Amino acid sequence: MTTKWTAHEVPDQRGRVAVVTGANTGLGFETAKVLAERGATVVLAVRDVTRGERAAQRMAGDVTVQQLDLTSLASVRAAAAALREAHPRIDLLVNNAGVMYTPRQTTSDGFERQFGTNHLGHFALTGLLLDRLLPVPGSRVVTVSSVGHRIRAAIHFEDLQWERSYSRVGAYGQSKLANLLFTYELQHRLTAHGAATVAVAAHPGVSNTELVRNSPAALRVAVERVAPLLTQPAAAGALPTLRAATDPAVLGGQYYGPGGRGEVRGYPRLVTSSPQSHDLATRQRLWAVSEDLTGVTFPL
Repeated sequence: MTTKWTAHEVPDQRGRVAVVTGANTGLGFETAKVLAERGATVVLAVRDVTRGERAAQRMAGDVTVQQLDLTSLASVRAAAAALREAHPRIDLLVNNAGVMYTPRQTTSDGFERQFGTNHLGHFALTGLLLDRLLPVPGSRVVTVSSVGHRIRAAIHFEDLQWERSYSRVGAYGQSKLANLLFTYELQHRLTAHGAATVAVAAHPGVSNTELVRNSPAALRVAVERVAPLLTQPAAAGALPTLRAATDPAVLGGQYYGPGGRGEVRGYPRLVTSSPQSHDLATRQRLWAVSEDLTGVTFPL
């Protein structure tokens, strides 16, 4: 596989339909921008339509905007219905949107905000769109995780919504671990189904984006001071996602991230995730709980 993989390696995307969540800024914007430049029909699935339209104006190619609020299952269902009506086939779903280190808040459905947005919203969206991907050769579901899946991370089945006590870092770690457990279990089910679709995960390392905007002020200041030294630009942070989404050599169930020390920055390559992200019992239990909480079952 290419060791210095850049956006120039993204193959021709003409004829492909790509849906990218959280694509009005940061990693999602950079991912969608490259896909559109390579000829894909790109849908920016965003909470703020006005910001989405501004982002679309900064991209070349066939780019449209779909309102999607991952903190609301009603919004997820409405967005999925609109996308299904507009696109009989979808080649690529990039589950990119996310929140990080937010204060204790709940979604409109009562879920802890980080778990509800980063995992449950994307779980529901994928399940509602999957039948548009299943018949399409080469179709992919790419879910963006984080190095945070290793930091104070566990799936707290006894208190998934952090109602007893709350840790910003722990809740974020749970949500990012859930992204990987979801990807691996989805790939297992796709394989059993004999599907043409594959599920892949990626992480951006430490990228200079708006993701820390909900973090405590001291952390935001610290990030701003060290950003030039320890982080990489959003365009570089998007490369693992782009590789997972477009590299013909990618296989289902793989995980891509920066190749530098500590996976903080660098060219994208195949990386490994924590042992608990591969735990079969946890994967299966989380899937069942996620179906229960969202009311969404997958056509597998």
